[in-house]
Amino acid sequence: MKKIVIGYDESDAAKRALERAADLAKAFDAELIVASVAPITTNIGRSAGPIDPTDPPSAHIEELKHAQAFLEGRGLQADYAPAIGHPAETLAQVAEERDADLVVLGTREIGVIGRLFGQSVSDSVAHRVHCDVLIVH
Repeated sequence: MKKIVIGYDESDAAKRALERAADLAKAFDAELIVASVAPITTNIGRSAGPIDPTDPPSAHIEELKHAQAFLEGRGLQADYAPAIGHPAETLAQVAEERDADLVVLGTREIGVIGRLFGQSVSDSVAHRVHCDVLIVH
């Protein structure tokens, strides 16, 4: 295992995923890539729609700074990938572009109804990537 992508949004679930990814990176001497995606509200053809005003890119830059402080506190370096788009699609794209061996995500346990409406980012990413996925509960 050489490259680990972590989807991070500063939720409790994402913090648990970051901790697990840090443990794995140390154990395998793997490169870490921490991605945080500011969501868009619509998708019009091949172009992205407007950015969600309640979750702006600036908030995701701050989230990545907090992740960086945590990882540096554990003696780890990482690459940070702020992005804008649909979270699951964008995380899958980051994993593909970075040739990830593993994607680590937290889960909020949204339940069956949420999954039916496609609200589970972790589930959606797991079905889009061509590498292993670790969903941290």
